[in-house]
Amino acid sequence: MGGWSAERPVSLKSGMAVAGALEAKGYRVTPLDVQRDVARRLTDLKPDAAFNALHGPFGEDGTIQGVLELLQVPYTHSGVLASALAMRKDLAKVVLAAAGVPVPQGKTVSRYEAAKRHVVEPPYVLKPVSEGSSFGVVIVHEGRSHPPQEVGREDWPYGEWLVAERFVAGMELTCAVMGDKALDVIEIRTPDDVFYDYDSKYVPGGSKHILPAPLKPKIYHKVQELALRAHRALGCRGVSRADFRFDPDRGEDGELACLEVNTQPGMTGTSLVPDAAAHIGMSFADLAQWIVEDASCDR
Repeated sequence: MGGWSAERPVSLKSGMAVAGALEAKGYRVTPLDVQRDVARRLTDLKPDAAFNALHGPFGEDGTIQGVLELLQVPYTHSGVLASALAMRKDLAKVVLAAAGVPVPQGKTVSRYEAAKRHVVEPPYVLKPVSEGSSFGVVIVHEGRSHPPQEVGREDWPYGEWLVAERFVAGMELTCAVMGDKALDVIEIRTPDDVFYDYDSKYVPGGSKHILPAPLKPKIYHKVQELALRAHRALGCRGVSRADFRFDPDRGEDGELACLEVNTQPGMTGTSLVPDAAAHIGMSFADLAQWIVEDASCDR
């Protein structure tokens, strides 16, 4: 847990919550705040398994997974390739689209280009190709005359490349996959329909999780089907979570679009996967146990 990405605070919360849950289940747990000497620390500890509660670059982009593979320490969640692929939003979209998972139209652009002109017709969304927790996401609303200047600042911390994609209006949905089964669909509602940003995700009361999501059965099952298809297409294992937008007013059946797949969903008090697990009668501790018992090296 921990590490040095922008998501460090969330990772620490996830890690401590999981550590407490696993200790309550009778496991011997050593919390490890990851620093650059992580390979040496793991060599000294010789753990039976590593519960990967890292978020963001290094933690869920295939890097730490590669270290664990070299050390032959079984680890939770997805392997090297699936982690690296899912973290690169632009490349993941290509794979998802090829697998029949609908994704918003868009393209990859440099942040400097995006600051100079509208790279796609408003309304659209700009997001860093390899960040999580909504860091660096900018929504350009319809009617905005100037492109967002913040992405061109010298102190911009979220990388040089952005995904620019058409904004999909409507409901914010998410669906977790656990093993080879899609869990129930959650609708995420924020006060005044503000963007589901960092505070909405991690501050208590920042959002409401409606479970099960109020969708027509046909759409509900479609979300579950697409979440499972995305999980398989990227080669994920363990638990993943696919995020969607659904615009009921676009087309005969509405428009459903997959925004991204998270290979290491949060495990905090406001996180979505624990809610989905609770809905099927699985406690937080049971969920943590299932995940750690699923740990392995590449498979």
